[in-house]
Amino acid sequence: MRLTLTLPEHSGGYGAGAGIRKLALALALLLAGAGAAAAEVRILAFGDSLTQGFGLPEDEGFVPQLQAWLRANGAPDAVVINAGVSGDTTAGGLARIDWALGEDPDAVIVELGANDMLRGLDTGDMRANLDGILAAIEARGLPMILAGLPAPPNYGEEYRKAFKGMFLDLAKQHGAIYYSSFLAGMGEGRNMFQVMRLMQSDGLHPNAEGVEAIVAHIGPAVLELIGRTRR
Repeated sequence: MRLTLTLPEHSGGYGAGAGIRKLALALALLLAGAGAAAAEVRILAFGDSLTQGFGLPEDEGFVPQLQAWLRANGAPDAVVINAGVSGDTTAGGLARIDWALGEDPDAVIVELGANDMLRGLDTGDMRANLDGILAAIEARGLPMILAGLPAPPNYGEEYRKAFKGMFLDLAKQHGAIYYSSFLAGMGEGRNMFQVMRLMQSDGLHPNAEGVEAIVAHIGPAVLELIGRTRR
């Protein structure tokens, strides 16, 4: 963009000085605005229906609520990209991670594994798939959050231990911020009855209020993630 500037004509030295000062101020504001645009931080939210916003109006899902929270809490330049696919497994995530990274993000939130668990898929395969996803992100030098999930008691102690440990181990291996449970915010200070009121009728997906609780809890971790992009 080319700018043509015309200095005002003044007969007195005071007027000319004031005009130049005003011009300098205008240029400073223009450059500040350009700098703010250049500082945009793009965060790829890569996951399943919990990320995608299943069953909710577009503006009430995880991605728009997280972006609004970040902009209101110290990251006005944050842009959150919705790369959630309803029903996706870790295998599906591995198959599409390179395509998703084509969005050119500055950081990534990985939230996958719930559908693997619901289908009772092997934790060894899940680990290998997540390892491949995180390796692809790490190869691009991008900071990331790995969000886990707790397995319900009916899955058995051995499965639950392997499932939970997988997320922690992989986060350490790839230098990711470990966030133990994507749904942690819903359970914060609430009993089971209160938690169920934050769910949709299917009992699996959060309603808009539930998403708000999720975002308020994970938000500080995402601010830490943004901080890593600026080092």
